[in-house]
Amino acid sequence: MNAANDGSSHPRLFGTDGVRGVANVFPMTAELVMQLGRALGYICRAGPHRHRVVIGKDTRLSGYMIENALASGIMSMGVDVELVGPLPTPAIANLTTSMRADAGAVISASHNPYEDNGIKFFGRDGYKLPDELERKIETLIFEKSLDSLRPTATRVGGAVRLDDARGRYVVFLKNTFPRELTLEGLKLVIDCANGAAYRVAPTVLEELGADVISLGVEPDGKNINAKCGALHPEALQKAVLKHKAHLGIALDGDADRLIVVDEKGQVVDGDAIMTICTQELVARNALKKKTLVTTVMSNIGLERAVSEWGVKVVRTAVGDRYVVEEMRKHGYVFGGEQSGHLVFLDHATTGDGTLAALQVLALMVRAQRPLSELTTIFKPVPQVLLNVIVKEKRDLAHLPEVTKTIGQVEKKLGREGRVFVRYSGTEPKVRVLVEGTDAKRIKHYAEEIGGALKAALG
Repeated sequence: MNAANDGSSHPRLFGTDGVRGVANVFPMTAELVMQLGRALGYICRAGPHRHRVVIGKDTRLSGYMIENALASGIMSMGVDVELVGPLPTPAIANLTTSMRADAGAVISASHNPYEDNGIKFFGRDGYKLPDELERKIETLIFEKSLDSLRPTATRVGGAVRLDDARGRYVVFLKNTFPRELTLEGLKLVIDCANGAAYRVAPTVLEELGADVISLGVEPDGKNINAKCGALHPEALQKAVLKHKAHLGIALDGDADRLIVVDEKGQVVDGDAIMTICTQELVARNALKKKTLVTTVMSNIGLERAVSEWGVKVVRTAVGDRYVVEEMRKHGYVFGGEQSGHLVFLDHATTGDGTLAALQVLALMVRAQRPLSELTTIFKPVPQVLLNVIVKEKRDLAHLPEVTKTIGQVEKKLGREGRVFVRYSGTEPKVRVLVEGTDAKRIKHYAEEIGGALKAALG
């Protein structure tokens, strides 16, 4: 666990997407989670009204343990909790705002394996908490600022289970699909990764008229993301071809990202989806400031494609929260990541895989063309992404052999490519991205850099 770099000596709990780790191992222990709940309860108390926090989760076995610990911590600070059970991350953001709650909490490790878990918080506006509030939560926990604050009697919080939460979210999603359109006549395969959307996503598609074949809808607490969903679309590809489907839809464990498979069984990533959605938004004069926001990981082919329509691309650090922050700061309405986090800010405050799938389907219905034809406008530059498992995360700038290797590769690529190396914010990995004109060469370059990293950090 790294120390904070803001002048304090306590550990950093929050990464790029909340607190995450192996369930029942620090920081994802019941004891620490209860302290997270207490700190959240404390910072969301403002005004004389009775305060509330909405808590949702995905389908991991450890979700029960963490849910109870988090709720106990929140209630111990005099704040009520509303438990909604397994629902996608974006559903909690939506419910937090629609119910005028003071905050929302999601218990999920997203695309990670089932033994991991995590917690991320939303403010009453439906947006993820800013860095400064996350730092405040850490300070409250490690400086034990809350030890003397213990409400008693009627000031202790209570808990209720919100039984109609799933239905509320289904209605919201359906309302993002154009009313004049229908999915009748379309055969769709959806893989819910045995995760949080296993009930809501198929229901939405069916109620809009589609013929739906569902995969990954039998969670057992241990099979979330296991050879299924957005990270493992192989079964979806086979099912699309077997059933002669018009589209395959793959979500991850908390359903905030989307990967699709076209009618030919080909995987279509977030860059391609952003390209066709940008073209559609421009055609409808709905892309404010003609700007698309994405991260440093997106393919240069995305920039080249959208430049044809006069669209500017703004890049941020990796993480959908940084995409959203940039969009909010400058009034942009569309952005996303290559990994499939797609943010339609006119509809939602965070990435939503099911909502994004509905926008792609609306585009297909309007165009009356298959996805394989629509995506021909996106021509990716060869790109290799290599993940290197490391034992520690030291400043890359202080690793001379690594910086030397990166510099040599950049010199060889010249203006025809680029190199980007960063630590994962959620896993003990370094991600190495290399782009260039020759696929074989850039694979070799990525392996060279990976070898240097392994020697220095492995």
